[in-house]
Amino acid sequence: MSREHKGIYTVGITGASGAIYGVRLVQELLKQSYKVHLILTEAAWRVFKEELLLDTENRDAVIDQLFGEYEGELHTHHLHDYGAPIASGSYQNNGMIIIPCSMGTLSGIATGASGNLLERTADVMLKEERKLILVPRETPLNQLHLENMLRVSKVGAKVLPAMPGFYHLPQSMDDLINFLVGKALDSLGVDHTLFTRWGEGQ
Repeated sequence: MSREHKGIYTVGITGASGAIYGVRLVQELLKQSYKVHLILTEAAWRVFKEELLLDTENRDAVIDQLFGEYEGELHTHHLHDYGAPIASGSYQNNGMIIIPCSMGTLSGIATGASGNLLERTADVMLKEERKLILVPRETPLNQLHLENMLRVSKVGAKVLPAMPGFYHLPQSMDDLINFLVGKALDSLGVDHTLFTRWGEGQ
């Protein structure tokens, strides 16, 4: 018997730097009792090892270590599992976010390639006119990157670059991470208290 949930979101984590953004966002969604469909690219696992210092030999153990304590419902999908429910437009899904989004994944989405489950699900979001948030983490940007961002923006995606703000006077790395994740949750329409908003308390 499935647990009750507040809504359904798909989260993709690619090999761009900033895996902690995706991890923190999934944790927040699960903490708030959302159902989450999670897709990790092979490069994402490499970043988990290099940036988060995780032993990725046992991937199930890593997933449990990162997300096992939360109440929400988590479903992980292989990158080439085209039979996953999220690959179909008939599956009800409140939205999708790819955080961080590599330039390779952005290119695949911009061209409609659907070369894997991540790109296919993003294509479903666009054709069904559902929320698709892309969080690129690359610098500097070349003309192809910029043109691909413009292309996906024109067909309904929102591009939310991984640019932390400083007006909330961050005191730690966590504050910077939570600011960006909070902005991503805002774009999905999910309430949170991850950072102090401009003007709060005045």
